Amino acid sequence: MSIETTTHINFDGQAREALDFWAAAFGGTVQATTYGQMGASQDPAWADRIVFGQVTTEAGFRIMAFDVWPDQPYDQGANAFYVFVHGDDADEVTRYWEALSEGAEVRQPLAPSPWAPLAGQLRDRFGVVWQLDVASEAS
Repeated sequence: MSIETTTHINFDGQAREALDFWAAAFGGTVQATTYGQMGASQDPAWADRIVFGQVTTEAGFRIMAFDVWPDQPYDQGANAFYVFVHGDDADEVTRYWEALSEGAEVRQPLAPSPWAPLAGQLRDRFGVVWQLDVASEAS
């Protein structure tokens, strides 16, 4: 038996832009359905908002996002979560870091750390905190 976790991030109108950004950063494919396509809202302002969205890559990366339902409260919160990306290829992790860094607040530069050959944390331009690291020899 196996289990997977997928980070699902809520937005209030920015889900499409975030999904496209992450697909470009990780080399993935966006799958998205709008409220209009689903017939989930009669409000024309909601027609293009995302009711289901995800980015997947051939390497197994997956993240999901949607725009909260009409009339649902939205609060992104502060430091409520971060997305952890752990890999064994320093070049690949560095490529992800560089792509995510566009417009980001770097909280911990990607550099050697006590627990990993490379580790870093940033808050991307959508307010999502990402922790990236490269597996140590002992991992």
